[in-house]
Formats: sequence, C-alpha cells, structure tokens
Amino acid sequence: MLKIEHLGIAVKDLNVSIALFEQLLNTPCYKTEEVEREGVKTAFFKTGDSKIELLEASKETSSIAKFIAKKGEGIHHIAFEVDNIEAEMKRLAALGFELLSEQPFKGADNKMVCFLHPKSTNSVLVELCMEIK
Repeated sequence: MLKIEHLGIAVKDLNVSIALFEQLLNTPCYKTEEVEREGVKTAFFKTGDSKIELLEASKETSSIAKFIAKKGEGIHHIAFEVDNIEAEMKRLAALGFELLSEQPFKGADNKMVCFLHPKSTNSVLVELCMEIK
C-alpha cells in the first residue's frame, strides 16, 4: 500500500455537502462525477497528499443509500492507493481477506478499484485503488 488515497463520506445531499466541505477545508471541490455502476454521485477535495470523496446515492438500491438508511451520513470507507491492484488483490485474498469483487472495476477519479468486505477488516470498508494510466 502506497498511502491513504482518500476517505469516502456518505452524504444525503451532495450540493449541500460540497458547500460545507468547501468552507471546512477552505478549498474548492475539484471534481464531481457519477459512477453509474455503483449508483453514486461523487465530489472530490484535495487535502495535503490525500483526498476526501463525498458520495451521494443516485439510486435507492445503491450501497450508499443503504448505508445512510442504516447508519446516517458519515465515514463510509477508507481507500488505499496501490501500484498493482491485481497483485494486491491476490496477496490479500491469499491472506484470507474477503474481496467484494473478483476483478477490479472502474471507479471514480480515474481509478481501478476493489473493495474488501468489512467483516474481514475490523468492520471497516476498505477500498484499493490504482490510477488508470
């Protein structure tokens, strides 16, 4: 793992939360996009060497909608940058970590991603991400 790439925060209203985080972090949102596969709209902020990702459900069946219904707004996941996502997935699976997908897939912010099941990571949803080159 190279570094903490970002923290994902589930929010009910992306526009309201963008304004709040722009004030909180004293920096503008640098990117918004929709990840249709995951049913989310995202907004990104840079803070030092890491980022904050806000996630709003764009589908009632998305994991973010379910998360907010169960737990409310708040920290959803922590993402770690890796230089070879397939190798890292293989390494972690061999150690007994449960992957939520067999192959990485395109996520937000020009990344290939894979998530680890929280039951194998002390109840923390972990995302692996690698820059698409």
